[in-house]
Parts: sequence; C-alpha cells; structure tokens
Amino acid sequence: MRRSSGARRGRSLRWRRRDERRAFPNAQFESNTNERSPSMVTIRPKTVVTMKVEARCPSHARTDVRVRDVSTTIDEPAERGGTNTGPTPTETLMASLLGCTNVITHKVAHKNGVHIDAMSLRLEAQFDRRGVTLQEEVNVPFPEVTLYIDLTTSADQAAVDKVKQELNMFCPVSKVFRGCGTKVNEVWTVRRPAASATAH
Repeated sequence: MRRSSGARRGRSLRWRRRDERRAFPNAQFESNTNERSPSMVTIRPKTVVTMKVEARCPSHARTDVRVRDVSTTIDEPAERGGTNTGPTPTETLMASLLGCTNVITHKVAHKNGVHIDAMSLRLEAQFDRRGVTLQEEVNVPFPEVTLYIDLTTSADQAAVDKVKQELNMFCPVSKVFRGCGTKVNEVWTVRRPAASATAH
C-alpha cells in the first residue's frame, strides 16, 4: 500500500527536524504551522547561555581557575602574601576589559567593512581601596577608567566613528563597568597605514 503524499511529507519533516536538532543541540526550534512552506522549522540560537567556571584555592592568595579546557592563575604579589604567579583579582578584571575591547572592536569593524591593520590597548583605572582593606563599603570601587585605543586602519572617519559607537553598544565588560557607576573614558588614536598615508 502506497503512502499518500501528505504522509510522506510528514515523515520527511520529522526526519529533517531530528537532523536539525542533532546539528544544532543548543538551538531553540519553532514549528511553522504552514506545511506548504519550504521552511518548516525556524532555528533560533539561544540568546542566554550558562557560563561555568571552577576554581581551586590552594592558599588565601592564589586561585587556580579552570574554564572549559583552559586554566589560569589569579594571585597576589609576594608583599601581600602571594606567590606572584598571576595578576591579582582586580588586575584580572581590568585585563578582561582590554580583552573584551579587542574582541568586540574587531567584530564590529568586520561587520562594518573596516579592516584593522594593527591595534594596541592600555588603560588606567582609579581604584578606591577602602573596600579591599575593609575600612568601609565602597559602592563604586573604580570611579573612573580610561581606555587608550591605538588603531591603524585605512577606513574613513565615518566608518571609524561607527566602530566607536558600536563598541560601546556591544562590549559586555564595558557595560558592567558603566552599569555599576564607573565612568569609562575612551581615548582613540587612529593612524593610517604607511602605504595609505604615502598615497594621500
């Protein structure tokens, strides 16, 4: 007995959904009620994920951190009872701002067709240490952070301005700082590649 075309379509749809769920295990799937539509399933990537980080604490100063298959050490300098095998917790926080600035700047540059020839970063942070020395509670431990962003690109000023704007929109670490009351300044130095500068 031959199956009807509707039954065959239903079976084909079930198999396709199974394959898509295997290919995208972290995606959310939304059924399309229109069976005649060429796309029966809409795949939506998950917008909120759970991050997992573990740490061993061999001393009061040293923390051995493991994320995915990567390990790092957070430590205190010798004068504060540590072994100086890694940056301090607050230095790690600042380093994460630099790392996130690098990643998001390159992402938004690529999105807007801006090629970055070279980039370097540094920052200066005001740190109110009354909290870590247990003198009193401090609501904004870092009242001001200044990011120095040195960028080499042949893109025009309008394109660079777009990168600057979207960096502020999309950098999650910067948003955490701003959200807790830290004033985040950005000082940009935009350079032209040597060949481009010569041509102009």
